[in-house]
Amino acid sequence: MLSHVIPPPRGYTKAPNGLIRHPRLGSDAKVLVLYIQGLPEEARDKALSEHARALGMTGRAYQKAKANLVTYGYVHEKRENVEGGRWRTVQVFSNEPLTDDQAARLRAGVPANGYANTGGSGVPGASPAPSAHFPTVGEPTGRMVGGLLPADEEQGEDSSHPPTEADEDAEEPSAEPEPPSQEELLLAERVLLSLRHQARQLSLGVREARKLAGLAAEWLRRGVSAGDLRLALSSALPAEGVRTAFGFLAHRLVEKLPPRPEKTAESTSPPPSSPLPLPLIACDGPGEEHMFRPHESWVTTCGPCHREQQRAYWADLMARAEADPAPTPPSWRERVAIEIRANGAASGYGTRATAT
Repeated sequence: MLSHVIPPPRGYTKAPNGLIRHPRLGSDAKVLVLYIQGLPEEARDKALSEHARALGMTGRAYQKAKANLVTYGYVHEKRENVEGGRWRTVQVFSNEPLTDDQAARLRAGVPANGYANTGGSGVPGASPAPSAHFPTVGEPTGRMVGGLLPADEEQGEDSSHPPTEADEDAEEPSAEPEPPSQEELLLAERVLLSLRHQARQLSLGVREARKLAGLAAEWLRRGVSAGDLRLALSSALPAEGVRTAFGFLAHRLVEKLPPRPEKTAESTSPPPSSPLPLPLIACDGPGEEHMFRPHESWVTTCGPCHREQQRAYWADLMARAEADPAPTPPSWRERVAIEIRANGAASGYGTRATAT
């Protein structure tokens, strides 16, 4: 095999060889470790499932990757009791395998290594007390295990080339686009939630739709109608199916984003704003007072109360019909005789009795 490796000038993550060459650790688990290690420090304070969801790793693939990381010491979990009788799960993540004792020490805020000697301080892993000898003599402390290097600040020699002028020009910040309005965000969220009616595999939760509403609102700002946005997101789905609705829609919203329309003298008027949702009102239905958001201005009862009123109305109608049943209709012979008598009375001829 021929290999040609070019070291990147920036934006890279150093990975331990023990992690990359681990014979029993799955590829999804390795990618998850590298992804979290490459994040800025302030972006790592999330649950492992949220980091996996950002990679499009959900369901059985995530459960298998997490089981691998827990089995080989990269992730440790412990349930703790908090105030109010509630429970929380504390996760300790490391790019190096940790023992249960080391993970417990990290949760307590002390170094993971060096716990064989307390140094007379009573705290495991603390540095030994310095002696009176000059220069001060003491045993070296061990390296903390489990720490992650911050993104783009790697230690060691840098053998890469300095950035070129083209790279520096590309790093100049561009003008920030105007943020979408609240009306556009609400309309974009409604479009995303309505995709489940187009295809069940595009079903999103409310929180997922709110996370993608900013990307979808940018389409609306560029002149795409709500119907066209819905069609662009739900058409031409892959034949093998959509693995995760959130990841698929996020990719499509970014990759298929239309260009901004050119500004002309005629197009100075602002686009028409979408109607705002109606405010919450009190339901006129029976029971305790509760609020709901009507879909039309003339609606005064919520869905459950309206259905209950309809059931009560039809039950009362059936009960009255059973209490006062309608008379039995005449047979066809009786109807014919009535019709003949009515025709004879109208023509002036009556029925005559014949003597036998």
